[in-house]
Amino acid sequence: MSPARKSRIHCEVPFDKDGAHRGFLRLFHSVHGSAYGFIPIPIVVFRNGDGPTVLLMGGNHGDEYEGQIALANLIRSLDHTRITGRVIVLPMANFPAAIAGTRTSPIDGGNLNRSFPGDPDGTVTQQIAWYISSELLPLCDAVVDLHSGGSSLMYVPSVLARRPPEPAKAELPLRLLKAFAAPIAYLPAGGQGTGDDRTLSGAAAARGVVSLGSELGGAGTLTPAALRLAERGLRNVLVELGILPERERIPGDGPTRILEVGGAEWFVYASESGVYEPLVELGETVEAGQPAARIHTPETPWREPATVHFLRDGFVLCKRVPGRTARGDCLFHLGTETGL
Repeated sequence: MSPARKSRIHCEVPFDKDGAHRGFLRLFHSVHGSAYGFIPIPIVVFRNGDGPTVLLMGGNHGDEYEGQIALANLIRSLDHTRITGRVIVLPMANFPAAIAGTRTSPIDGGNLNRSFPGDPDGTVTQQIAWYISSELLPLCDAVVDLHSGGSSLMYVPSVLARRPPEPAKAELPLRLLKAFAAPIAYLPAGGQGTGDDRTLSGAAAARGVVSLGSELGGAGTLTPAALRLAERGLRNVLVELGILPERERIPGDGPTRILEVGGAEWFVYASESGVYEPLVELGETVEAGQPAARIHTPETPWREPATVHFLRDGFVLCKRVPGRTARGDCLFHLGTETGL
């Protein structure tokens, strides 16, 4: 990234001044109803002396609420005098999508987590991605990006991290995975089998920044259990990084089971359009060749449903929520044992 290509976004808060600073990123956006207006993306910076810097982010997808609420609660409760270092909080990163409650931006259709590293002169979503890539990530030692399944998927609440290509760099990501204290953790392939690595974790990896993600539930809603898991995980990551003292750590309910998610064979996609009938549930262990779902065509009810199968053994991490589906929709994905 060329330093000459500066972001057009203006930040109202300082990054290098001790204290708790609350304000907005001003993404200038001239439209019919507001010729000189800006999109106000909330940002909070806590700083207390020298130490690690972490970016905590929610609302990368606007219909994923666990991170937005957990970070709002953290913003109101965190005392900057108890930390060592700096915590940058971006609770509604794709602000237009978060306000609309949609995965993608209603302004430009942009999926922020498929827009990195972004473009300072691009669409609204590309400008947000560029600001995060070029202005925030260079300040950071680590980033935590809180996700869930949004409106179309439901996950077993879990935490994830990239597996570094060099074994020597794997220690910190694995420590953070375990510190988060989710019952399930997994190590995805780049782009999670989609062949697309224009994600925040991809941008962080390009800069040598450790990243942690989550899939805390989904179905377009928020559960108390998922929120508790997110809040505990955030607190424990801050402890593990040395930003909060050890006494702030919240014990987990048990050991974390670490899985991996690889390429296309970990995923099950709809072969037809219709109404899908899941044949397994979240958390089940399945075998290669086992039927995963039947896809019915109620508009032609005498037609036999199409059956799709799992391509490998594994643990059901994720399933589609809406019954109506189209060819190419993801219905399930699996995790498999790593031995870690």
